[in-house]
Amino acid sequence: MSAYPALNQKTIALVGLMGVGKSSVGRRLATVLGMPFRDADVEVEAAAGRTIPEIFEQFGEPAFRDGERRVIARLLDEPPHVLATGGGAFVNDETRRLIKEKAISVWLKADLDVLARRVGRKDTRPLLTGRDPMEVLRQHAADRYGAYGEADIVVETGDTPHHVAVDAILRALEARASEGRATGKKATGEEAPVDTGAAGETAR
Repeated sequence: MSAYPALNQKTIALVGLMGVGKSSVGRRLATVLGMPFRDADVEVEAAAGRTIPEIFEQFGEPAFRDGERRVIARLLDEPPHVLATGGGAFVNDETRRLIKEKAISVWLKADLDVLARRVGRKDTRPLLTGRDPMEVLRQHAADRYGAYGEADIVVETGDTPHHVAVDAILRALEARASEGRATGKKATGEEAPVDTGAAGETAR
């Protein structure tokens, strides 16, 4: 049984740039909340019968985005769960509208230099093939932060262990639920910085 029964009544959708830890954090969050976990990228691969690099190579990014949109729409009709979305999913107007309607969205945010170090360790991301990770991340930040900013909650994760990010998400969800009970309205745009363990400092 979940220790947070008030927080697992609606799907929680994690959004943010590649490398921010949506899948890893999402699995931990789902375990704490006693909810199923869904990874949109995994579901897209299962639906297509191909890996994401293969989808990009054989059909191109537009085909991947179309499949991603349809898969997320299907997942949002399932019972409440924690959903890790792809980095570009929340930028799609229709997907963002559905997530706003059917889920609580959480933007996991970290400094680009942290993300560049993380994604630079892998060569499996098609959007990074033959490109400088920091250059790609800067472009994605410019293109996507406007959409991410519409998320219900913002959690700045920094370069911290995943369980620290989970704790920050739980605090933000609890605060949002408490405010909703007090005002009868949903709080949006609430930001929860993560304690890095250094006295008087939080991750930016």
